[in-house]
Amino acid sequence: MTTGTAYLLVAIAGTECALPREAVREILPLPRLWRPPGAPGALAGFLNLAGSAVPVVDLAVLFGLGQPATARAVLYRHLILLKSESPMALLVDRVADVVRIEQTQVRPVADGATLNGCVCAEIRTGERLVHGLAVDRILLAEERDRVAAQTREAQARLAEWAA
Repeated sequence: MTTGTAYLLVAIAGTECALPREAVREILPLPRLWRPPGAPGALAGFLNLAGSAVPVVDLAVLFGLGQPATARAVLYRHLILLKSESPMALLVDRVADVVRIEQTQVRPVADGATLNGCVCAEIRTGERLVHGLAVDRILLAEERDRVAAQTREAQARLAEWAA
């Protein structure tokens, strides 16, 4: 029997990170996104998921690891659809694996060590250390509010075109 906590290992602009598997609803290939004018750089756009506007946050841009990518450069990237009250997806370069990690291989990181405490742990996988991300702390409260407002606008736009 396998023990430990399941994590999704992802690559973000050459940086390895891990997300708790329990926070992930689905992994998707990158579909066409709609990006409203004036959206912040980290908002890659919106995914139309069965008539619901789902904001897509580009983690490389949000974390200051890269610039918004061109359409050709994002072709093979993955979306991670999160389980949350307000639907949201994360854009990453690649989902590498799902692994089980024993608690002894997880070292907590102090909340103040990263912006908003978004990196909550250092996780040892073999000989590597990866950043364990706290999904609920990736965005600042102000960023969440702005994304929520833009999501309402995107949802209204979708509703105008509904059959």
